[in-house]
Amino acid sequence: MTAINKTVNKASVGSAITRVTGNAGKGGAWWLLRGLVRRPSLGMLVILCLLIVVFSIMKPSAFLGSYNLRGIALSASVVGVLAVGQTFVLATGGIDLSLGSVLVFGTVVSAKVMAGMGGVSAGWGAVLVGTVVCIVASAAWGLVSGLLVAVLRVPPLIATLGTLGMALGAAQIISAGLDIRAVPLVLSRDIGYENVAGVPLLVVIAVVVAAVCGLVLWQTGFGVHTKAIGSNPEGAVRAGLSVRRHLITIYVLSGALAGIAGVMSLAEFSTTTIGGHTSDNLTTIAGAVLGGTSLFGGIATMFGTMVGILVPVTLASGFVIVGVQPFWQTFAVGAVLVGAVYVDQLRRGSQNRL
Repeated sequence: MTAINKTVNKASVGSAITRVTGNAGKGGAWWLLRGLVRRPSLGMLVILCLLIVVFSIMKPSAFLGSYNLRGIALSASVVGVLAVGQTFVLATGGIDLSLGSVLVFGTVVSAKVMAGMGGVSAGWGAVLVGTVVCIVASAAWGLVSGLLVAVLRVPPLIATLGTLGMALGAAQIISAGLDIRAVPLVLSRDIGYENVAGVPLLVVIAVVVAAVCGLVLWQTGFGVHTKAIGSNPEGAVRAGLSVRRHLITIYVLSGALAGIAGVMSLAEFSTTTIGGHTSDNLTTIAGAVLGGTSLFGGIATMFGTMVGILVPVTLASGFVIVGVQPFWQTFAVGAVLVGAVYVDQLRRGSQNRL
């Protein structure tokens, strides 16, 4: 019976791709699409390698330079931690559009606190307090989103769109719309610029966060319940799961991860970046879905998310290197997201026919 199921699965996936591409024998394009449907994270690795090869051929010295590669890694680290939180939310069948604004709010409040404790010359005590404040403030916005979704039954799209505006507006009110630069030097020197065996410490932090959260999602009851809610909410209720409490916890976790990303951003730039995270929600969704997390819930992979997030980040860096105008970067990320959702629909369609 298992062999029959595997055969049917392969046939269903193959037939779905054949109907889209017209002919399964048309070479590399068909095999790439098939890989994206069946193994999205591996497919993204192939696409990432292709992007690296293309940009390396166009601008080898600039793209492959240590400065650019470090920049890609650091950008992917901050957005990657945000994407980890997005993955948890997507796994429940929800969506979080507020992550970028929540990060900004957390950094503004944190920077204000650290400025009051000595600013640039402050020590690790101020950094520790600022870190806690950033995570707690960001988690509070996650709590607001969770209550809106789980208790008031506001659709996640609308709920998090509302918290996006509120969090960003609150950050601008607190900072008067100006970036706060009084970030302790020790934070940037010992975390933002520090390396571990030649790898930026921020990258190490992002990998550790993703690995721990991946284990939680894959190996624990919490992760199983998260995906069960996304796959069949009514079935989860009938199985005795506290869906409301779990959804609130997921959004609080997503907010807390945005707070961690906020501290990483402060360490990298030594200032708040109020206008620098407007596209983070789009990038995190694109990265997660590209890596194999379903936009419709029930399926999630942290490894895929971390691979997927490198695609838009590398694309944006490559565009800068080759001299493409900046607004094309947002266009490209949007196009990538549409393509990722389309592949996700193909994958779901092939599974539903089993």
